[in-house]
Amino acid sequence: MDKITDTLARYVTSLRYQDLSPRAVREAKRHLIDSLGCAMGGHGSEPAVIARRLAPEWNGASSARLLGVGRPTTPEAAAFANSVMIRFLDANDTYIARGSGHPSDMLGALVAAAECQRASGKDLLLAIVAGYEVFGALADQISLRDRGWDQGVFVAPAAAAGAGLLLGLSATQMAEAIAIAATANVATRQTRAGELSMWKGCATAAATKAGLFAAQLAREGMTGPTAAFEGRHGLGEQVTGPFEIGELGGRDRSFAVERTNFKFFAAEYHAQAPLATALALRDKVRLDEIEAIDVQIYAMAHSEIGSEPAKWDPQTRETADHSLPYMLAVAWQDGRITPASFEPRRYLDPSLRPLMNRIRVAENPEFTRRFPQELPSQIDVVTRSGQRFTGRAEYPKGHARNPMTDADVATKFRDLSADVLGAARVDAVLQALWRLDDAPRIGAVLDALTQETV
Repeated sequence: MDKITDTLARYVTSLRYQDLSPRAVREAKRHLIDSLGCAMGGHGSEPAVIARRLAPEWNGASSARLLGVGRPTTPEAAAFANSVMIRFLDANDTYIARGSGHPSDMLGALVAAAECQRASGKDLLLAIVAGYEVFGALADQISLRDRGWDQGVFVAPAAAAGAGLLLGLSATQMAEAIAIAATANVATRQTRAGELSMWKGCATAAATKAGLFAAQLAREGMTGPTAAFEGRHGLGEQVTGPFEIGELGGRDRSFAVERTNFKFFAAEYHAQAPLATALALRDKVRLDEIEAIDVQIYAMAHSEIGSEPAKWDPQTRETADHSLPYMLAVAWQDGRITPASFEPRRYLDPSLRPLMNRIRVAENPEFTRRFPQELPSQIDVVTRSGQRFTGRAEYPKGHARNPMTDADVATKFRDLSADVLGAARVDAVLQALWRLDDAPRIGAVLDALTQETV
């Protein structure tokens, strides 16, 4: 077994709940609450409906429920469908280092594994911290997008680690699970290029499902590649380039879950600061006065949400939530960004195109140099009379250095969940999740995430 696989496997299987700092436990709860809120917000989406439709009825041993409806299915089908729900709105958390992505995408698998294992709340919290740590350990060292690979390369082994912990894998079995997940799930970044499709929000759900399946295989005795990361034709040679795992969380080092950022707006992460700036400038400049809006941003944000022609004329929901010109235009016109901002009637609205066409997005090399330690952006609005208004931001609301409060997290959960669960049930879910470490079985908590009628 190569060093990277062995290091990750030994770390995960040696981690104990008592090793977690109070802050790590709190953040694990907050990220779970945030992600389940996103799942309820994405419950009625077409990709989620498709995923649930494909999930078979299953009442045997090792079953897990579909969030929102409560129907039992296989753990793998639940992992996929529930992660599709979490991911649909593009409102769930984001980890940014040398690499980046959404570690909460794996939570569909961890919740499914916890339920079928009749795990406790503490078991699930430990698995969340462990899974995020594997994700962060890889993202800290690897820039996938520069090489054209997608973040499932991080998600699959991270999901295997978290699920494997819930399944009770030994260090040897954990190494096999991580090796299988890492080797078998190398996805290209075409998922997030050009005009985007439904698969943008489903790709990491597939990686999450695969990570859980890898852990199940390892538990039954399946062995994986002996040098998944460092061997001939392994990830290091074929995908990532050579790297070493840095220091992992615990003792004097924070856990990755503590460094993972929330989204205040239900929009792509690199749009968070520009959107807040635009909404602040909106109070100073009327829409009919705007001659031009010049946006300066770092290279990754420019490439992700402000460089391709499709971003100036989005034809799908997935393209709209990755279009900075669209998001700025709709925020300026409506005074807010909500999930409704990404409905077809809104992103296809021809009245938004004139303003979008007056928005210019450019990379600022100095901002690129400061990223990812900072997330700087600047917006200059020039009026028809020649006045200029400028707004700048470094850390959007929800960033680890500008955190959302517990009240913010709860409000976001309520806003996203109310239509599915109803106000009374939303309050019951929040109470159960804030006290998750007291729950002897995760199933009792999931009971509250089921609609009254299905």
